[in-house]
Amino acid sequence: MKLTSGQIAPDFSLPSHLGGDIRLSDYRGKTVVLAFFPLAWTPI
Repeated sequence: MKLTSGQIAPDFSLPSHLGGDIRLSDYRGKTVVLAFFPLAWTPI
């Protein structure tokens, strides 16, 4: 799915390094910056 600037991102969840999951909706109303670095900082 491609988003354009200003478009609301769909909710999703990712595993936390502290255990459990974190959802994008947990940060509603706050500034969130997402950065994806393929193959960086991963054991793969």
